[in-house]
Amino acid sequence: MARLIRKASLLTLCAVLAACGGGGRYRPVSDVPVRIGAPYKVRGTTYTPAAQPGYDMLGYATWYGTESGTRVANGERFRPGWITGAHTTLPLPAYVEVTALDTGRRIVVRINDRGPYGDPALILDLSKGAAQLLGVAARGKAPVRVRVIDAIEKDRAALRKGKPARQLPPVSPATLSSLRAQFVRGVDPR
Repeated sequence: MARLIRKASLLTLCAVLAACGGGGRYRPVSDVPVRIGAPYKVRGTTYTPAAQPGYDMLGYATWYGTESGTRVANGERFRPGWITGAHTTLPLPAYVEVTALDTGRRIVVRINDRGPYGDPALILDLSKGAAQLLGVAARGKAPVRVRVIDAIEKDRAALRKGKPARQLPPVSPATLSSLRAQFVRGVDPR
């Protein structure tokens, strides 16, 4: 009987703790701990998060911004105006440099969520604030380069407070031309 009471008490405690984790409770915005996470499956595709210090990809970015107040994958509160993003497999948080291939504009984005899913050419979901800062909010999706960086602490601190990182100069015309050619060959062959 005592064993049964302990099990019931444990189940009740678990239910109470689970209820505390929902609703309006969010993880504080922090860079520690960095979470990799276990493999997970969405719509039949398995994603395996991993540390990827050399990540440098061309693809499309989309943006989202109507989910204000919801919980993102690392437990923080989603704030659409902040400079954040979602990636399927990068550690949470991670910092990336995102380059708009239409303009060469570059920004630093803090990855704190998972996504986008479905189209393999979609490699990043940007918050509305990030899409506006990058200059791609007017479009549903935009061609981009996403590369993991070791952001300086000043940039990290600004992004953790919802402010943009320091302004980066656009990529050179020669680099932009090369990236666009690689994009057309690898991501968007026509």
